[in-house]
Amino acid sequence: MNQQWIDLSGKVAVVTGGSMGLGEAMVNSLVGNNAKVISLDVAITDSHKDQANVESMKCDVSNKKEVETAIQQIVDQYGRIDVLVNNAGVSRPRMLVDYYGTHPEYELSEADFDFMTNINQKGVVLCAQAVARVMIKQKSGVIINMSSEAGLEGSKGQSCYSGNKAAVAIYTKAWAKELGQFNIRVIAVAPGINERTPMNNDAAFKALAYTRGQDPNNISSDYKAVIPLGRPGQIKEIADLISYLSSDHASYISGTTINITGAKSTR
Repeated sequence: MNQQWIDLSGKVAVVTGGSMGLGEAMVNSLVGNNAKVISLDVAITDSHKDQANVESMKCDVSNKKEVETAIQQIVDQYGRIDVLVNNAGVSRPRMLVDYYGTHPEYELSEADFDFMTNINQKGVVLCAQAVARVMIKQKSGVIINMSSEAGLEGSKGQSCYSGNKAAVAIYTKAWAKELGQFNIRVIAVAPGINERTPMNNDAAFKALAYTRGQDPNNISSDYKAVIPLGRPGQIKEIADLISYLSSDHASYISGTTINITGAKSTR
């Protein structure tokens, strides 16, 4: 459990994809700073079973009925939602065209496109829409959308994922303009290269290596060559940013995408 460094007492936060990886770190950070957190995920793990102030609910964010049912249950139980973190996301490294000609499974298919877009884009819209209805009535709230450096600059071998995350950044700007009159802040966070998480597993690295013409058995990461700070990001660093943006200390931050890339995005 994270040590408290900012006060989120009294805030009810919803984190999608909160059962593992980055989402689990976000939940831990928010709870460690005294928020009440509900994790929405298609998979319910034991990661939060012994934690107070954490509730796990099964929910497919790409299913409108499941999302609306989950949000209503949360409101019925807690009376409000102060923070939504749209974290649930998936990635399948895919080329637009397999011009190497040896692994057609790494060429973007309609099934790949639908899988990524349903979670990364449609899921963000459905969750934001359901929660915004609650926040408008409250006349307060924070919606934090997880974009990506790939969504701001494009990423070789990840065009669909990049497009999804670019859409998230633009939704953020538009929703901030729509919802600001109700004292609702909307912010996007765009991480770069980070330590390994379940989404960045060996299979994903193998696929990405192929799309970039690299040997999947000999992938080296010269972080100092591409990241000015010389190392990948830590998921705790991203989670801490989420806690800060959820707090009243960030009360005038809205309608922007915050890079957290160790200055890589400046190159």
